[in-house]
Amino acid sequence: MPSPSGPAPSGRLPACPDGAPACSDGGATCPDGGATCSGASAAGAGPYAGGASRPDGYRAVFAVPEFRCVFAAHLLSSLGVVVCEIALSVLVFRLTASPLLSALTFALGLLPYVVGGTLLSAVADRYPARRVLVGCDLLCAPAAAGMVAPGTPVVVLLALRCVLAAIAPVFAGTRAATLGEVLGEGELFVLGRSVIRIVNQSAQLAGFAAGGLLLAVVSPRAVLALTAATFLGSALLLRLGTRARPARNGVRGEALLGASLGGVRRLLADRRVRALLLLTWLPPAFVVIPEALLIPYAGLLGTGPAGAGLLMCAMPIGAVAAETLVGTFLGPGARARLTFPMGLFAVLPSLGFATQPSLGCAVLLLVLTGTGISYNFGVDRWFADAVPDAHLGQAMTVLQAGRMTVMGLAMSLAGAAAEYAPLRVVMPAAGVVGAVCVLAVIFEVRRTGQGPDRDRKMRRG
Repeated sequence: MPSPSGPAPSGRLPACPDGAPACSDGGATCPDGGATCSGASAAGAGPYAGGASRPDGYRAVFAVPEFRCVFAAHLLSSLGVVVCEIALSVLVFRLTASPLLSALTFALGLLPYVVGGTLLSAVADRYPARRVLVGCDLLCAPAAAGMVAPGTPVVVLLALRCVLAAIAPVFAGTRAATLGEVLGEGELFVLGRSVIRIVNQSAQLAGFAAGGLLLAVVSPRAVLALTAATFLGSALLLRLGTRARPARNGVRGEALLGASLGGVRRLLADRRVRALLLLTWLPPAFVVIPEALLIPYAGLLGTGPAGAGLLMCAMPIGAVAAETLVGTFLGPGARARLTFPMGLFAVLPSLGFATQPSLGCAVLLLVLTGTGISYNFGVDRWFADAVPDAHLGQAMTVLQAGRMTVMGLAMSLAGAAAEYAPLRVVMPAAGVVGAVCVLAVIFEVRRTGQGPDRDRKMRRG
């Protein structure tokens, strides 16, 4: 077990009495001189306790040994999941010759998120985080291994895919909340979340490439066996490389199902939290509509598989580039000011598909769409401030589950709409409707803006 590298086991630093002067990063300095700034810039706070100097930006995040283990585990399991989706889709198509069932394997990677995100969301706070994370990986490994057995019926393969998708939001929510304990509050937490998003987007690019190469030389079932191995590797990294911390909310007087549903109701009843959830969910929901139609659009252009692959890669490339540049060169204030403009901008490039652009112009539109991911920097900080410590894991689980669910629904609706309307109408329509909806949510977030006094009260939970 490595030596402790994060802050105290409680995760966040104690709040000061109301009225204490604010730190430059949004934390607070107590009148008695105690070092209680919540942001990473505070001397004595976070992983660099004792006033030790720290590197800047992403280097500061990777300077924390515990985070490096979380990063490696996430990279491993993310690649495994992407490769699993490709291999399973190919396997189902070979067994059934049904394009519908093959496509359904991708949809089942999104829609079951709502099950785990609502019925199991309390797990993230009720049990120690490391136990939850390792347990999720150890449940996913046999589910992936079950797909390897020869003769497994297609319905069982799809059911096992649903199991992976139902567990995913619990894992993601627990990991997101744990970053506050591993990295401390403020700047490092926001940059840590950014690194996770970069991994997610990069895994799509590397996973599709690796999956295609693997399927060219080995069977889909052999690729699925590698997926099971990635989950086991992730579990080992998290078990040996992260600290054992107590549960954020160890109260177990209520049944898990009741606690999960009750927690979701409380989150949605808070106007501020509800507005931030919508701001997190809506831009991706409209962004994926043109993305879901890229294969038929490539067919419309007559570009063939190479053109379709280029279109599919464009959005993740824009996302990785923007996330890296904004996280590296802009400070917290500048990133926060980008939140609303970039959240709106993300849905606008799809308007360009009204002119049925050429392959090169379509790639450019998709790269620009991907840059909109940078709006998450501000939302992450605001959301963590709006949720009490004891329920942060559940809140992050609901956030992730809702985002993936609305994306799955949007993709399904886009496909249905494209059956009755031309692509040059459906794809830009996402930009028009998305702009209206995102603007409405931005106004709601601004109306519910809260000052540092209420933020500190919420953090005390």
